[in-house]
Formats: sequence, C-alpha cells, structure tokens
Amino acid sequence: MDASLEKIADPTLAEMGRNLKEAMKMLEESQRRIEDENGKKLMSEDIPGPLQGSGQDMVSILQLVQNLMHGDEDEEPQSTRIQNIGEQGHMALLGHSLGAFISTLDKEKLRKLTTRILSDTTLWLCRIFRYENGCAYFHEEEREGLAKICRLAIHSRYEDFVVDGFNVLYNKKPVIYLSAAARPGLGQYLCNQLGLPFPCLCRVPCNTMFGSQHQMDVAFLEKMIKDDIERGRLPLLLVANAGTAAVGHTDKIGRLKELCEQYGIWLHVEGVNLATLALGYISSSVLAATRCDSMTLTPGPWLGLPAVPAVTLYKHDDPALILVAGLTSNKPADKLRALPLWLSLQYLGLDGIVERIKHACQLSQRLQESLKKVNHIKILCLPTMTLSEIAPSILGQGNEKFSNTNIQECVSAQVEDELSSPVVVFRFFQELPDSASHVSGSQSCVLASDSVLKAVPAPNVAPATVSRERHSCDALNRWLGEQLKQLVPASGLTVMDLEVEGTCVRFSPLMTASVLGTRGEDVDQLVACIQSKMPVLTCTLQLREEFKQEVEGTAGLLYVDDPNWPGIGVVRYEHANDDKNSLKSDPEGENIHAALLKKLNELESDLTFKMGPEYKSMKSCIYIGMASDDTDVSELVETIAVTAREIEENSRLLENMTEVVRKGIQEAQVQLQKANEERLLEEGVLRQIPVVGSVLNWFSPVQASQKGRTFNLTAGSLESTEHTYVYKVQGTGVTPPPTPSGTRIKQRLPGQKPFKRSLRSSDAVSETSSVSHIEDLEKMEHLSSGPAQNAQETHGPERPPGDSVQPTGQPEALQDGAQRPEDDHPQYLKAERGCPGEPDTEHAVQHSLGGVLK
Repeated sequence: MDASLEKIADPTLAEMGRNLKEAMKMLEESQRRIEDENGKKLMSEDIPGPLQGSGQDMVSILQLVQNLMHGDEDEEPQSTRIQNIGEQGHMALLGHSLGAFISTLDKEKLRKLTTRILSDTTLWLCRIFRYENGCAYFHEEEREGLAKICRLAIHSRYEDFVVDGFNVLYNKKPVIYLSAAARPGLGQYLCNQLGLPFPCLCRVPCNTMFGSQHQMDVAFLEKMIKDDIERGRLPLLLVANAGTAAVGHTDKIGRLKELCEQYGIWLHVEGVNLATLALGYISSSVLAATRCDSMTLTPGPWLGLPAVPAVTLYKHDDPALILVAGLTSNKPADKLRALPLWLSLQYLGLDGIVERIKHACQLSQRLQESLKKVNHIKILCLPTMTLSEIAPSILGQGNEKFSNTNIQECVSAQVEDELSSPVVVFRFFQELPDSASHVSGSQSCVLASDSVLKAVPAPNVAPATVSRERHSCDALNRWLGEQLKQLVPASGLTVMDLEVEGTCVRFSPLMTASVLGTRGEDVDQLVACIQSKMPVLTCTLQLREEFKQEVEGTAGLLYVDDPNWPGIGVVRYEHANDDKNSLKSDPEGENIHAALLKKLNELESDLTFKMGPEYKSMKSCIYIGMASDDTDVSELVETIAVTAREIEENSRLLENMTEVVRKGIQEAQVQLQKANEERLLEEGVLRQIPVVGSVLNWFSPVQASQKGRTFNLTAGSLESTEHTYVYKVQGTGVTPPPTPSGTRIKQRLPGQKPFKRSLRSSDAVSETSSVSHIEDLEKMEHLSSGPAQNAQETHGPERPPGDSVQPTGQPEALQDGAQRPEDDHPQYLKAERGCPGEPDTEHAVQHSLGGVLK
C-alpha cells in the first residue's frame, strides 16, 4: 500500500492515507498488546482535566484514545471489543478524513465533486438492489429516512400544507399504518419527528388464522383502511417489513402494494431481507419490494463497513416537494455523507458485494439444515400448510374472490420464503403435555418444518401448568443462548423474547457475518455445541420434578417455585426461628444460607450453587444449576438438609456457649476470691507483710497445695485442677473417641465427585471392575470403623504366654475384642481375673470408664 500511495500526485492525499494507516496500525497493535498483558492495569483518564498549554503529538493523542477505549477491559471482561476491520473498513474510515479535506476546496470544485459522488453512489445502489430510476437519501440514523419520507407523503397528499400548516391535518387527520411486528419505538419516533399525535398511528395485527404470526394481516388492514376513510381520516403511509426485526419474516408485499395503489397510500419497505435483492435468486415476496414507493437499506452491517450511513431509496417526480421534505440539500457537507460508501463500494466491487451477501445467506441455510437433525430444537419459520388447510381459513373471512390458483400461489410463496429466509430463529422445547400452549384452535402458533417436531395438543392441561412450563423453557433457552454466545462468539447470536413463542435464539449472519468474520466452520461448531447441551437441558427438566418431591419430603427444607431459574430447582432451609408467613428478610436465615453456600461450593461438584434472590425484600434461597443424567438428587437434598442443620446447631451452640462461658467466668472469679480469703486465714497476717513474710516463709515454708479451676465446655461447669496435677503423670494415652458427626457420608469410589450415582449400580461396568470397586469400598469402610480400635491395636503389647490363641479362621474383630482389655493394663487385669485364661469383662469396662473420666 505504501508503493501505491507514492504514485498519488497530490501529496496531501498521500500523507492522509499514510497517517490513517499508521493510526489504525497503532490502535490494532495496542489492542493485541492489551490482550496479551491481561494482568497489567491501564490508567484511564476518566476525570476531565484542563487543556495543556503546549500541544501534543499524534502518538500521545492516540495513546490517550487507546486508554479511553480499553481502560475498563480488566474491570469488565465481557465488554465489547473493537472490531477487526479489514481494508474495506479502512476505506470507509478514510472517507471521513477525505470529507473534511474536500470541504476545504473552492465552491466550484466542491460542487462538481459532491455531485459526482452522490450520483455515482445512487446509481450503483439502485442497480445493485434492482430499484430503477430511484433517488437516494443518505442519513446516519436508520429511522431518519422514514421520517423524511413521511414529510414527503404529507406534502404530496396535503397540497395546502405549506400555506395552512397543521390546520389541514386537523380537518383530515393522517393515518400511518405500522405492523405489530415492527421494531419497537418506531411509531413514537415518527410522531416526535413529525409533530403528530399518537392517535395518528395505527398498529396492524399479524396473521391469526394462517401464515406466519409475524406477517401483517392484509385482510384486517383493508378493513381498517375502510373504517378510517368512513371516519373522515386520510390513510397516508404504510410501513411493510422485508424481514421483521425479530424473526426475519417478510410481509406479503405484493398484496400490500395492490392495496396501497387502490387507496392511494405510500408504501415504504424496510428490513434485512432487502439485501437479497442483490442475488440472482430472490423470493417473490422480497422481489415485490422493488415496486414500492421507498425502501431503507443498511449496507454497513451487510458488508462489514464501519461508520457507513444508511440509505433510503425513493421515487418522486416533484423536486420542489423533495427539497421541502428535506430529502435533498444544497449543503456540501450533507452530500459528502455518501463519500465513505462511495469509496467502499468501489473497493469491494459488484462481485465482492454479492459474494458477502451470498455467503451470509448460505450460512443461515447451513444452520437451518443442520438444526432440523437435532432433537428438541424447534425452528421458528413459516408453517408449511397444505391447500386444504389454507382454503377454509381464507374463505372463512369472506374472501370468496380468492380462487384455487391464488391459494396455491400463497402456499408456494410460504414454502419459498421458508427456504430463502436469511434469519434463523430456534429454541429448545420439550415433548410434554404443555405443548398445547403452542396449539390454539385449528392452527399452531409456531410449527417446525420437520414433522417430528410438531406439537401435540393436550386440552386437559391446566393453564397454570402450561404457564409454569413455558417460563421454565424460557429460562433454559436463555441459558442456552448465553452459553452458545460464549462458546462460539463468531456466530453473533442474539437472545430475544417473543410475545407468543417465548425466549428464542436468533442467528442473523447478514447483520453480523461480515463484521465478525463468521465462516462455515463456526456454524458447524455452533451445531456441535447445541448437541452437547441437549443432554444437560433434557436431564435438568427430568430431574426438576424429582428434586421437588425430594425437597417436599425432607424436614426443614422448603421448595421455592421459581420457573425463571435455569436449573433443577430452588430450595430454602427453614430454621427454628423462621417466620413462615412473613416474606421479609431474615438475617439469621441469610447467615445460615451464606454458610451453606460456602460448604456446598467447597465440595467441588459439577453442580452450580448460587444464593438469591436478586431482590433483598425476599428471603434467601439456594439456587441449584443445571444437572446431568448421573446426578443423585436424593444425596443432594440430604446433603443440603444435613449441612444446613449442622450450621444452625453450631451457631446455636456458639450462642449458648457464650452465655455459659460468661457465667463460668463470673463463678470462677467468686471462687478464686474465696480461695484467696481462705489462704489469708490459713497463712496468717504476718506472712502478708513484705519483709516479715519473706523471712517467716524462709524459716517456716508453707506446704500449700496448688489449687485452680478448669472450665468443662461439655458440662458447662467449673472443676478443680487437683486431679489434673495429681494424675498428670498417670495419663493412659487412650485415644479419645471420635467426634460424632450428624452428616451421613456416602461412600464414593476413588475419583467420584459428590452427588453422582455410584457405578456399582450401573450395568455398563465390567465384572472385574465391579469386584475391584466393591473391594475398595470394603477397605474404606474397614478403615473408617473405630479409630480408637486401630490406635489400641498399634500400641498394644505382645500377647502374654498364658493367653489362648484364636483360631486362624476367626474374624479379626473378635481377636481385637479379646486382646484390648488386657493390652492396655495387663497387671490390673491379671489381678482381677476370674479365670487364668479369660479376662474379666466387668473389670475391663470399669477400667475403660475410669480412664475416660481421668
């Protein structure tokens, strides 16, 4: 590129190109360096400061820009990264720099240059997207073009609007028709820009009897137009969709155009499917958009061009009205808006533009074909209905004019749109009785193109159950979408909530593929990730009911019904002081649940535990995440109950111990004071005098015993320390018994994680491995039984000569029971024996109890 810049005659243009290249190279290298040095924190100048007196060079300014762009990446790791733009992106950025430079030319050169740029870009776009003899308006805001078109329609229909103003509109109110599937906020934006009241907007419902429920109902629209005319209103403009913002469905633009011509309404079309007009094969519904009065294109996302304006193509014969509406301007700065797009289109060429749009459509078709083979995945597309299913629906609305030919064309158009839609919307579903929520009357809200995925009606299902299962599926689809976005970031997936279908995942490569560089391998990876998540989703749904039953059958646990949580369930522990009828926050319960969450996370299981809810006004709960098919729900619930109970008991033990220790300290102080008084009376007053007492103690020492107090935490009482000093040397070394634990620990195989079903019950385990695992479990149980017995066996002396020897086949436990009483203190036992060869059991038990008391 440097060699090409040297050939430019104008040194200013060459220097501008080099500066832009160096600036982009510096920013991209800074981004890569930041990614490599994740541990280094950038100091971002967030606080505005005074302007420095001396100027700064370009490197310092770009360094400041870099810090402002990437300064918060360490704090927000999920923040959007800068796009990796290519050469065509550099051309678009160069257009903005050139625009500032061109504006400094003299007026005559500037007029010629801007006219050439504007005319070339308009001609190219009209030919690429098959909109012959059209004009173009370039704008930064996508909705701005539609607002200008509405002004043009008002001036065209109201001839005295320039003179009388809004008095003309008051006498005959205009009506703007929008589809119910239009992007949110569009109608409000138009009213704010035009100064019209909201009653001027009319939302046209979508189909309810046949076709996609994201397509405008043409028959209902015609009825609304007739009603508005009878009320003295003026139907002004209709906004149709060639690819809705949500699911990418296209309205019946051909029929809408006929209706608009009949009633003199301006037809405006917008949507992502307009990009397919550049391809060789186009669906009939999208091709009908070439006959509309205006359309809005967004070539920036389609072609991966940053900072490129949107374009509104329109047809009108009156230049004066176009100028009044604001669609044309004499300002050079307004005409230079097309400069970035003019440069980028020349760099890509016609073949490059068509190839990018074709590649995006192939990606969507590839994903759609792959998802049809995945179980439990439903694709939201146009329902494939037969002729016998559509005919009664049309004729039932009083449309006797439709013949079999018209109905057959409608069916073929539906199939055609299904195959050519560049947007794929899918969701996870379950084959449960709640599938009746997707079937209403004689038609289905959303049907998959594959017959295997069609829902089965179940009219006996309660509405509450259907709603709960609907929310559960929405939560799982939201989790699936977030997981796929993290695993395959190049896919550009979007999670959205639809009114009828619920939460879905959308793949729109026309808007993201050119920017993110999505390839066919990314689509294959996406499908593989979806298949890997299916077992987790299905198992979680299956284990939810089992988890609910286990929790309801366990004392102290309360099942919390939260269908919006993507996991097996939510549980709350009810402590002794818990007020079940109150929903206010409970500090004691929060402490117990916080400790319980810490204990559960320390187990290092495959499950995810979180503490909620989000709103502080409600009580704390434990939220359990997604589960696999080998999850042991009974063990999980039992562990939660036992652990929470232990935490509560320990907390209460500490509270009681605090009071006991306080009282014990007070009692010890009283007893020590009494002991000092007794010592004073015993020793006499003379021994308390400093000098006399020392001489007296030297001649006649006092034989006083060491007295002290110990506090028994178990009994909660004070005891004397005389036994401690007397019997200190007589310690038997008996190992204290193990501390009892309330948790029933389940024996697990080596390497087995918590809350997993044991492999001993699996039929897939071989006979050799099963025997080996059983032997391992027996060894673990033997090692865990009685640590005191192991300690006594280790430290016990050899067997006396007079003792009888146990047979070889006798169990080891019986041998230990015969040895232990005389191994500890053989002299004591021999003196108390009733028989020379057998130990006295009664004396052995007394001796053991005596050792414990000591």
